Amino acid sequence: MIDSPASPTDTEVAAAAALAGAEIVRARYGRRHSRIDKGAGDFATDVDVAAEEAILDVIRGARPGDAVHGEEGGRRGAVDAVREWLVDPLCGTLNYATGSHLVAVNVALRNGPAAVADPFSGEVFLTDGETAWVQYDADGYGQGQTDVRGRRVADGHVSGPVARRRPVGEERLAPTAGTRLVDVNLDPPFPGAPAFRAVDLLAHPGFVERFRPRVVSTTLALAWVAAGRRAAYVTDGGDLSGSVHFAAGIALCRAAGCAVTGVDGGPVGPGGLGLVVAADAETHGLLMSMIRGGGRSA
Repeated sequence: MIDSPASPTDTEVAAAAALAGAEIVRARYGRRHSRIDKGAGDFATDVDVAAEEAILDVIRGARPGDAVHGEEGGRRGAVDAVREWLVDPLCGTLNYATGSHLVAVNVALRNGPAAVADPFSGEVFLTDGETAWVQYDADGYGQGQTDVRGRRVADGHVSGPVARRRPVGEERLAPTAGTRLVDVNLDPPFPGAPAFRAVDLLAHPGFVERFRPRVVSTTLALAWVAAGRRAAYVTDGGDLSGSVHFAAGIALCRAAGCAVTGVDGGPVGPGGLGLVVAADAETHGLLMSMIRGGGRSA
């Protein structure tokens, strides 16, 4: 629920929703969790479900006419709704269930603003569709509430007047390939095989000469590319533009000025294949040359 005399922007709604989910994820970390089997070794937990409900609560309160597509609950809202929010309440469930902090909470308005919250760093990566920035060290984070540009978030709700001020700890995202770290998603499925296999990219002599592989198994890595903490991110797949897992991260990277294509070099969208996101054109070109070479020769 958003209780404010001024209507929040879509970016504020995305941020508030992501932080509401992140607070659930952070607060329940380290507890015993029930699992919901999805088959093929995949599962959700009761935390995924609770975080998604907290996110939906914020979106419904602010945008009651919009539809929401959540990873756990599927599509909800009016069938003829013009706008749709894409929600991944806990990206990195297996990491979380085994005690790792490498997770993200993703909220994106389809073809609009988006937010990626890191439940453990207190950071929320944001885009209004044109620019991208990170807000961190929010007031009260980790104490059951936090501020999203003056809007108080507590227990999945948002209230308070809008403060049109620059919050402490907000800065523009600036991609750079300086770290030389490239995150590669090794999780199935692998629709690009045998033409593209991520393991072949890791074995490419040119890859190990120029980059250092990382595998964090969460789309938080996409936000890190936008923020200059990763040089690039590579994953197999089909059209990921409308995926609850990837939509927010793709929006962030595009707004930050990253090079964004499929593994075939084509645009990300209908008919697209996977994802190659790089901090700059040079890094993207190097990776594409390795991918097109089958990942086995320099």
